[in-house]
Amino acid sequence: MAQLDSLMRQNFIDYASYSILDRAIPDVRDGLKPVQRRILHTLFEMHDGRYHKVANTIGETMKLHPHGDASIGSALVVLANKDYFIDKQGNYGSVLTGHPAAAARYIECRLTPLALATIFNTDLTDFVDSYDGRSREPVFLPAKLPVALMLGTEGIAVGMATRILPHNLVELWQAQIACLREEPFALFPDFPQGGQMDASEYADGFGKVEIRAKIEAAGDKCIVIREVPYGTTSESLIASIEAAVQKGRVKVASIDDFTTDTIEIELKLPRGVTSDEVIPQLYAYTDCGLSVSSNMVLIRGDRPVQTTVSEVLVGHTAQLREQIRAEFELEQRRITDRKHWLTLEQLFVEKRVYKKIEKAKTEKAVKSAVASGMKEHAALFIRQMVDADIKRLLELRIRRISLFDIEQNRGEIEECDHRLAEIDKLLSDLTGTTIDYLEGLIERFGGEYPRRTQHTSFEVIEKKAVAQQTIKLMYDRESGFFGTAVKSGNREMRVSEFDLVLAITDDGVYRIMTPPEKLLLSGKLLYLEVFDPEVGLEFIVIYRDLQKNAFGKRVHVHKFIRNREYRLVKEKAGKVDLLLTKGEGGTLMLDYVRAPRQRIRSGKFDLAKLVPMGVSARGVRLAPKPVSKLRLVPKKAPRSKPKPGKGSGGKSSESSSGQGVGRQTSLF
Repeated sequence: MAQLDSLMRQNFIDYASYSILDRAIPDVRDGLKPVQRRILHTLFEMHDGRYHKVANTIGETMKLHPHGDASIGSALVVLANKDYFIDKQGNYGSVLTGHPAAAARYIECRLTPLALATIFNTDLTDFVDSYDGRSREPVFLPAKLPVALMLGTEGIAVGMATRILPHNLVELWQAQIACLREEPFALFPDFPQGGQMDASEYADGFGKVEIRAKIEAAGDKCIVIREVPYGTTSESLIASIEAAVQKGRVKVASIDDFTTDTIEIELKLPRGVTSDEVIPQLYAYTDCGLSVSSNMVLIRGDRPVQTTVSEVLVGHTAQLREQIRAEFELEQRRITDRKHWLTLEQLFVEKRVYKKIEKAKTEKAVKSAVASGMKEHAALFIRQMVDADIKRLLELRIRRISLFDIEQNRGEIEECDHRLAEIDKLLSDLTGTTIDYLEGLIERFGGEYPRRTQHTSFEVIEKKAVAQQTIKLMYDRESGFFGTAVKSGNREMRVSEFDLVLAITDDGVYRIMTPPEKLLLSGKLLYLEVFDPEVGLEFIVIYRDLQKNAFGKRVHVHKFIRNREYRLVKEKAGKVDLLLTKGEGGTLMLDYVRAPRQRIRSGKFDLAKLVPMGVSARGVRLAPKPVSKLRLVPKKAPRSKPKPGKGSGGKSSESSSGQGVGRQTSLF
């Protein structure tokens, strides 16, 4: 077991490291996953200006990629649909509709001018052996673009994942220019599907963005969706709308999809519904409104790191600056070498050094004659002459020497001097040179990459505010059942899935609940309405205990646990006689239980004297004696005896001990 544990630990670490470093997470230097890097390198090696069959490209890439053709083909299609590096021909599917690409044997591809201009430089690329040792592949490509930020990518490895949102290429270039000028900059995502975006919580790649479809109201009874959110397609969006319609959350009569190379989904609305009502519901309940989180994890220095958009851009800008320096220094060395050779060739011919080899009999003597002859003019050398230079001079043909054009040679040397002076000037102001390079890219390619996603701010749409009251609840007085499964009864109410319902019965039990399927209430229903937990509800409760002592209290219901029973009156302590909501009140007239030698037979109590107290409190005793009957004289009402059943909200204004009418009733 110990050996197995050790073996599993070692193998799992190897597998996890391979999955993270060589498959799922892109490298911060070129922003590419290994399979993407191998595809682009293969296309560069195959590049001849013409299209190549994707099947052939996949086969060539398999020389570098050990995971088969399926992963290469899917990665190539995804990369091509980004429209940056691969010029595609044929059916590559659609990111708008979700349709798949045609088979690899039917579609073709080649590198775009942008890729050829910014991604490759063999002289600045480090190569390693491929997985089988038969080929060489780049460690990373010397990309001059912030590829990870412009493409966006997702990857799931062992124990970690990355999600980088795509950004607009021109804005990335402009941000790099601002970075070089030490000016502030801010970057926000830009999605190929378009749509609208609220990036107020993007937090430089650590947060999230809210994205919405572009929806237009074509009148009161028609809605047209023009653009879809990132990560969705026209088909998935329609499926989410249909699901919301089936659940009663959105009312739509018909859906027509006219999408081609642009999104056009038409929604027809039924009677009694307008587009102003439905559009917020689409954002709240369908994929027309989504939240996308960003989690930027990249490989840096052979290990994964969590980073931000600004850090990646600043790092890549510094890398771009050094790459431009390296390219100019490489060109400088090449021009210097060319000037050195032109100078040697000029001296060799003009000074007739070649004449000195006529008397030499051996190869060694010939080389010695050239070396000694050229040494006389060493002061004119660009750099010290080496054996390779001597060998090259000896390879000059007689025709070349006899037809040597001195003026042309001097002109070429002057061109070298002019270009070397230019390079020295460019290197002396490397920051300005880098800015000029980026501005050149914007001028050359900027028109091809406009911003597609509109950056705006959204008003928060609360689902509760736009919810349809489609849930039907019934209460049956005879059986005492209440809920959606009760098919008939004395009271019907319609609520939404977010509403809470407050039910109070005459035994003092109340419950704040989500719409139940079928619930047996413990007593006769006194109150049943939708409850707002943010406001709560204030009641005046009048009840008599078993000895007919009358009590009253003013309570505020606001703290609760859903679907849990609470009591306004302690168990077996009596029943509620009167239940008044906020705003109701008056004077309570009390008739005492008759007793021998009783002189005072009635009393009254002003309900305004009741002070707020806890729900579980017993309350204030309203009379010094047991009460047989009580009645309410409403505020500003005549002091005549009200007729039974005329209380506000269906509440009884009179209660007696011997009749069922006297107890507080509800709206039923």
